[in-house]
Amino acid sequence: MKELVKSFVGSTANNRLAWFAYRMCGGLARNLGQIYGHARFSRETMEHDDTLARFCDELFPDRKVVSGPFKGLKYPRLRSVGSALLPKLLGSYESELHAALEMLLKQDYSTIVDIGCAEGYYAVGLTLRLPNARIYAFDTDSRARDSCAEVARLNCVDGRIQIGSFCDVSALGSIPFGSKALIIADCEGYENTLFSGQTNAILARHDLIVEVHDFIDISISECLRDAFSKTHCVESIKSIDDIEKVHRYHYEQLRNYDTGERRLILAERRPAIMEWLVMTPF
Repeated sequence: MKELVKSFVGSTANNRLAWFAYRMCGGLARNLGQIYGHARFSRETMEHDDTLARFCDELFPDRKVVSGPFKGLKYPRLRSVGSALLPKLLGSYESELHAALEMLLKQDYSTIVDIGCAEGYYAVGLTLRLPNARIYAFDTDSRARDSCAEVARLNCVDGRIQIGSFCDVSALGSIPFGSKALIIADCEGYENTLFSGQTNAILARHDLIVEVHDFIDISISECLRDAFSKTHCVESIKSIDDIEKVHRYHYEQLRNYDTGERRLILAERRPAIMEWLVMTPF
């Protein structure tokens, strides 16, 4: 049966109507992949809710980030939006980016833009690190926006963060970047639309960290490299698999936990090996 389907598709791929149908199937598959990824993350989280809650109480009784670039960042409750909480509180979250981020933070940014801010880990964390910067945070999820505002209030920086919903080309172009801005984006496949044409001209003098979602659209990383190669140095950083983190990461806080427990604590549950493009102007 499989061979018959492959043969039929191969023989009809050049047909205009058939190709339209196949493209529709491809778009549907990408959307279903996103749904599956979110469902898997939610299922795994729910399966281990009690265990993860115990780890939180044991490791982070005061709900503060204990290491990493945002050490000292306070959470009002043990909850994150759309990503794992324990790696954030531990400070291991996206640690693949830490060296590049610390290099960038040596600059005196006038503006930070966080697209896909979730509960504010980066938005509020960067507000604490950069006392002279103005922060613009965006998320399409109302729960994320509410949580980001709450985290900002708890950390006494709510007066410096402006929180919005959908960041399109028009919204990005309306932001007063000032002399130097850092744009951080995790927008679930929308980056191919957001960072193109008019937007790239606006960002020619500014730094970017963009998480690319090639598992949604495999052309995204290639398109962004091409789009920014004329104005920026583009560095690629790949994520580390959750299993590899257990063997590679040695946090003092985890010394009394066994291998299986460390895996639960460190897991970021990504659907694939992810890539960030760190882009700085020539």
